[in-house]
Amino acid sequence: MNRENLLNTDFHLPYNPQLVERAKEFRKNMTPAEKLLWNHYLRKFKYRVLRQRPIDNFIVDFYCAELRLVIEVDGDSHFTDDGKIYDLERTAKLECYGLNVMRFNNNEVLNNIEGVCHEIEEAIALRSE
Repeated sequence: MNRENLLNTDFHLPYNPQLVERAKEFRKNMTPAEKLLWNHYLRKFKYRVLRQRPIDNFIVDFYCAELRLVIEVDGDSHFTDDGKIYDLERTAKLECYGLNVMRFNNNEVLNNIEGVCHEIEEAIALRSE
């Protein structure tokens, strides 16, 4: 990935400003699973969560700066061989910034939203111990 386009500031993780417009479009057109997780849980979460946030050369689904937490909701494209490799590289890069990345697939969110929310709560509790 091209790192020369990344913007570095004292307040934010580096990001590619060329992704800002695309992130806005993603916010307007969230997947059904993303909408459910947002409306059911993250919108009223006790910590501020941003949707479709550019970090580095990526756009993450949900980002909580206070917890240094990224939550990704994966659709079918993530389960191809190429998708799995890309996600591993992406997760490793995000973890290099000290972020914790949690991944859920669409079916988990759509069919077990309470379980997903519980898993997020458990991860937060473990980090604060």
